[in-house]
This record gives sequence, structure tokens and C-alpha cells, in this order.
Amino acid sequence: MRNHEHSRQGATEQLISPWSLRGWPPVLWPADHSSALRLRHLGTRVTILDERLRRTAGQTIWATEAAEGEAGVAWDWVQMPRGLVAMADPMCVVTNIRIIGQEGEVLTAFEAARVLNAIVYTLPWQDEVQRALRTAH
Repeated sequence: MRNHEHSRQGATEQLISPWSLRGWPPVLWPADHSSALRLRHLGTRVTILDERLRRTAGQTIWATEAAEGEAGVAWDWVQMPRGLVAMADPMCVVTNIRIIGQEGEVLTAFEAARVLNAIVYTLPWQDEVQRALRTAH
């Protein structure tokens, strides 16, 4: 098993660990403004699980500056047959963003999953993963 990292900032920068997002200060974000969250790609990690079969997986991380500080999201992905990539588990987006509901309440992780997946859906993350895959093989 081999690991490769791809970062928009350059090959010399270390990719931030997706799990480190849990340590970032929380950022409150209204659910109905999720499309206004302008995330940028920080990096993608590629793990080659089986070189012979070209099975790969990894993590990708995205972030932005919000009024309250830096907000980030990260998730695991897997490469599917025919080179497609998909989220490994749509219920497991690591983030420091706390989604606020219409009543001003912080949504539970289960409730926030729908909003977080909508955010992920708007990102060109599959293009970034494909770019990282090209440099890893």
C-alpha cells in the first residue's frame, strides 16, 4: 500500500489531515445558505490499495475563510470500476462546520448530513481526485 498527496498549493506543502478539522474552532453556518459556502481544494491524498488491480482510495479536503474563521470539509473516497470515484461514506463528512437550522438550532450530525452532502455535490472534487490519481500512478 502506497500513499501519495496532491495539493493545489504545490507538492512541497503537507496535506492537512482530514481528522484535524475536528480540532478547528467551530464555524456556524445556516443550512439555507449552504450554496454560498465557497470552498477551495486544499489537497487530496491517494492510497494505492492494490497496484496490480489499480484499486485506490483516499481523502480530499476543502476549506474557505468564513467570518468566524476557517471552515473545512473532508471525506474519504474510493475508486470504482471504470475509473469513477465516489464518496466512501456519504454519512461521514468530517467538518468543523456546525449547520444551523431554521429555528436557530445546531443540527445533529444525522440532520446535517443532507446539507453537507449537498455542499459536496456542488464541488468539483471528482476532477481534483482524478488529477491526483493521474500523478499517483
